[in-house]
Amino acid sequence: MAPSLEGMTTRLDALLDDLARAQHEHAGVIASVAETHRAGAENLVNYTTLRRHDRRQLQNDLLDIGATSLATTEADVSAKVHAARNVLGALSGDPGPWPIDAIDQALARGDEILDANARNLFGPMRAGRPTRIMVTLPSEAADEPRLVARMVDAGMDVARINCAHDDPAAWSRMAAHVRAAAEAAGRQVLISMDLPGPKLRTGEITDGPAVGRARVTRDDSGMVIAPARIWLCANGARTTPPVPAPLARPATLVVEVRAVWLSERRPGDTVSVADARGPRRRFEVTTVDPGGVLLEGQHNAYVAAGASLSCRGDAVLACGIPRIPRRLTLATGDTLILTGDETAVDPPGPGGVARIGCALPEAIPALRAGDPVLFDDGTIVAEVDSVDTGEVTLRVTRTKPGGQKLGAAKGINLPETVLPVPALTAEDEARLPFVAAHADLVAISFVRTAADIDHVLERLQQAGAADLGLLLKIETRQGFENLPSILMTAMRHPRLGVMIARGDLAVEVGFERLAEIPGQILALCEAAHVPTIWATQVLDTLARTGQPSRAEITDAAAAQRAECVMLNKGPHILDAIRTLDDILVRMSEVQYKSRTLMRHIHSWDARQPMDGPTDHPTDHLTDGLTRSPWPAPV
Repeated sequence: MAPSLEGMTTRLDALLDDLARAQHEHAGVIASVAETHRAGAENLVNYTTLRRHDRRQLQNDLLDIGATSLATTEADVSAKVHAARNVLGALSGDPGPWPIDAIDQALARGDEILDANARNLFGPMRAGRPTRIMVTLPSEAADEPRLVARMVDAGMDVARINCAHDDPAAWSRMAAHVRAAAEAAGRQVLISMDLPGPKLRTGEITDGPAVGRARVTRDDSGMVIAPARIWLCANGARTTPPVPAPLARPATLVVEVRAVWLSERRPGDTVSVADARGPRRRFEVTTVDPGGVLLEGQHNAYVAAGASLSCRGDAVLACGIPRIPRRLTLATGDTLILTGDETAVDPPGPGGVARIGCALPEAIPALRAGDPVLFDDGTIVAEVDSVDTGEVTLRVTRTKPGGQKLGAAKGINLPETVLPVPALTAEDEARLPFVAAHADLVAISFVRTAADIDHVLERLQQAGAADLGLLLKIETRQGFENLPSILMTAMRHPRLGVMIARGDLAVEVGFERLAEIPGQILALCEAAHVPTIWATQVLDTLARTGQPSRAEITDAAAAQRAECVMLNKGPHILDAIRTLDDILVRMSEVQYKSRTLMRHIHSWDARQPMDGPTDHPTDHLTDGLTRSPWPAPV
């Protein structure tokens, strides 16, 4: 049955009443935000009111009469709903409550406010590219100003310094290099410092024996194509081994020995090495270098600390071999005890129960029976079986087939547990004055509630950092679910942005929902007129290997809906910056936020009528040339 105009009008009028009532109910919190966010706060209230109920039937009914889908209301919810109401009024002979000029101005104003907030936070946009590029600086950036300058020249707009790595001295040098490169380029490049927040990770596991392995390389038939290699250097020297032919790889094992014994080795010497499994292995000295001696052999060798190496009757003991890191092996159905005691644990013997510490002891008493616990980016999933003083017993519910290894310092996610810890640690708070002195933006991790924002704003004020741009990393399920109240509280700060940390979000909400949730965050922030950063693994394969995957090119194109896109470090980061710059320039012509822009597609200009074949077989589907997109008749 076709929808009636009267029924749709009634539903739209009810929606408009809901919007007006919500504005009245939230007038106090709207009045508390910064002036730059006042319109955004009003629109955020309207947007959450619109999305609080399922509006799909109303959307379909409005589409059936050619009115509107209400699918792109984010710029100004009230204006879009009034526009739909005007259409119904025109069809029924009842003039709408808003003149069309007022609706058009309201929608344009929403876009203008978001653009102004983005400029205030990230600086001016590049010509032809409204989306900025943020790049995580590698440790090398502290001592290689030329690398930073090349990043700026390639198109970096914001330099991200991850304060979970390196130290203040290195961060200071990185910041200085960014300022110098920006000045040389004649444009503004901002600096963001990312505070790590609470570290929810597994505790230490005792190391295994100090044994190293020198291994041969074999082809598919088992023939040795490269020998086992041991690099000998003087005790305490730890020099870098050479990379000899035939394979471009270093020696597989570095061993320290007495300098006097090492100085007596000559090319062609045979060195007998004690193997930890029993038999001795024979290696030949192939290279004598100022930094050490290279041995090569035709058999694998396990060399333990204290093992003897002998040559011409003169023996020496192997030193400097690191202990082997050990991990727990877990399979579905296993029991694991998670404890607040951070003392290093031993892997259990056969039939034993595994234990591991938690680097955030406050998490243990917060857990409840049935709570999910995810380890190592969700590769191991467990559930709380029981809670005791200082520890919880978990039942492993999912691993990969055959079991999964769990090591020390691996991430723990608690998507349904409310943790009694603030987003800022004491260490983070101590760093705020440094960040204020060197950066333009500060990124806060582990944001989950409006109370976290109250704490952050208070600490920024106390540290004299109130002028910093504030980036909120949404990386937990709680952060996503509480995002409206988080935004409304954070909008008391004039320079505000949201980073969509898709990696941690994928673990917290499940990869199945990762397709929808970042889009929902984008929409909610657009409604609040708060700029966003699209983060995690954008063009990651390209940055690491120099060759992008097809999927990540599509992902980078989707990132254009955000006001900024973050790239992580990698040896090919300059290629990644240039590629992203090109993608964003192209996409800016066909997409603005969730709205598709109907740009002219030059390759679809037909030189011949559509009912006949073209006379130009050498045409190419390239902008500026013309060719029908439709196939010729058969």
